[in-house]
Amino acid sequence: DPVFGLLGNYEGYKAEPEIDMNVYRIDGATGKATIVAEGILGPNGLAFSPDEKILYIIESRGVPTRKILAYDVSPSGDKLSNKRVFVDAGPGTPDGFRVDIDGNLWCGWGMGDPELDGVVVFAPDGVMIGRIALPERCANLCCGGLKRTRLFMAASQSIYALYVNTQGAPGG
Repeated sequence: DPVFGLLGNYEGYKAEPEIDMNVYRIDGATGKATIVAEGILGPNGLAFSPDEKILYIIESRGVPTRKILAYDVSPSGDKLSNKRVFVDAGPGTPDGFRVDIDGNLWCGWGMGDPELDGVVVFAPDGVMIGRIALPERCANLCCGGLKRTRLFMAASQSIYALYVNTQGAPGG
């Protein structure tokens, strides 16, 4: 995660980062952390495709625009390759996201332009296929309920929920 929580006292105590902003993998057997993706400007938000063959990462400090990046995951799960831009957010600000069982990416969106506040849905090929407008920025979301068909959206000041015609991917 970027250093957002370290920049001020609102999430604890202001401090200098101890490690660089990269994406790390922690080996479950040894507890050792290794860098799997570096050079991302403010990595924030991670989500796997339903088959876990693609890892999506938000580049929250991208210049001139923020991006959602995609990487292929090795069969062993310990290496990433084929870095590519999945979505160029333009004036938008992608934030927390999840995938559904069809591989669509549901992304909290907003900040900067109230017209963009809410949730944006992208197909597995990166094409925007839906949008849920909210009166405030959506920072994160998840699918819940017995069948993972209820979308919960954590916005700036509120929690919103609605039923959707899909299921969130297991584990996400």
